[in-house]
Amino acid sequence: MDVQEVLKWADDLILAKTGTHLNSLQQAILAGVWDSQKYHEIANEYHCTEANVKRVAGNLWELISEELDEKVNKKNFRATMERFYISKSNISNNFVNSQLVGRSITVCGESWHSDGKTKNRSHTSTPTTNSTNQSEKHHDLIEAPEYDRISNRTTELTTLKQWILEENIRLITIFGLPGIGKTTLARELLEQIQDNFEYIIWRNCTNTLTLKSLQTNLMQFFCQNRETQLLSLIDYLRSHSCLIILDDFQELFISGELAGTYLPECQTYGKFLKEIACSPHQSCFLLLSCEKPTEIATLEGENRHCRSLQLGSLGETAAEILTNKGLTDEHKWGELIQLYGGNPSWLNIIASTIEDLFNGSVDRYLSYPSLFLGDLEPKLEEYYQRLSASEKLVILWLANQDTADIFHKPTELALSDADFLKAVQSLRKRGLIEKANDKRSQLFSVPLLLKKYLENRYNSPQN
Repeated sequence: MDVQEVLKWADDLILAKTGTHLNSLQQAILAGVWDSQKYHEIANEYHCTEANVKRVAGNLWELISEELDEKVNKKNFRATMERFYISKSNISNNFVNSQLVGRSITVCGESWHSDGKTKNRSHTSTPTTNSTNQSEKHHDLIEAPEYDRISNRTTELTTLKQWILEENIRLITIFGLPGIGKTTLARELLEQIQDNFEYIIWRNCTNTLTLKSLQTNLMQFFCQNRETQLLSLIDYLRSHSCLIILDDFQELFISGELAGTYLPECQTYGKFLKEIACSPHQSCFLLLSCEKPTEIATLEGENRHCRSLQLGSLGETAAEILTNKGLTDEHKWGELIQLYGGNPSWLNIIASTIEDLFNGSVDRYLSYPSLFLGDLEPKLEEYYQRLSASEKLVILWLANQDTADIFHKPTELALSDADFLKAVQSLRKRGLIEKANDKRSQLFSVPLLLKKYLENRYNSPQN
């Protein structure tokens, strides 16, 4: 048994279970594990995060385990498949169809998958409440995170549901700092509105997801079970209610350049987003990104079918995280939440540090002579390194004061007036600077935690 037979078997299985074929990441995971690669090695080759690989792999092992009626994981995958193949080899070489009785494949467009006809099965098991029958739904959530109900983003959920269900907004961007909860919010939103769409697909972006590969993938998904194939992606968006979620959209941007600058191979996305926002159809694209795409601001100003939502602090509801971690000194929780910007991921990380090194005492942690960021520091450093050279100059200048009026550009900054304002605007698109409430001047400031991080970074001995 070779890896191509495994991929063929797995593709038939995933198609039967979810209504769509194996995507490129799933193929990379199965082939990599077959060759004894570790998750971080697969992630490096695929140019995505190890966490993303683990999440997608976990879904694969769950589906394969269910099909084979035994526990399958990374360690025993190859041995299990070889044993399974041997046990079925006396039936036929095409043992996949023996396991998936009555199931076969339909693919339109170019693909390495087999030909044939298929009866689609929706990935979603939630009962439908509208006029569209569940059997008519095609939901591919294989790359989506597991659903974990949230209760602290009610306002944002209400806004998004109004935009999508009432105002029929075609293009929505949720942006904000890493860890602020964009993916979690989108997953909760999906759970609440999924019955309003015939087609739903969730894709995690990587720097190899060119527009052509995305369009091909979407067309293959939409044309399943259709005798009549439509000519273009926009035709499907017009003919059916579709929700397409693109997570980690910032992975299509260049690191070290101004926010929203596309990689050379991804530059056609800008024109594509304009088409999605401006062409009449009944579908919605939802982008999740740490950086606001450059064309979104223009589209929002010109087109009423484009919106963006900057996700901010959880506020007081973030105290639930500290409660779950069993931290003490509740009177200091507000200070800790404010310091970490109400960022759920950052608070979870630092809460573990407080639990480990300070015996759960928030007061002792905050009283330490210098701010200790622990495991959060490399994450902040990684994001800081995405900034352009001009952004680094500007954010350091801003971090050395409480607030600053950008009308008065400091003479010590070796930037032209235009480059200075471009850097400020770019930092705003990343959510790294905040606008103060002052109608008389344009005052901006750097969040407290980022100030502390920059202070630690540039005052440390190695710098």
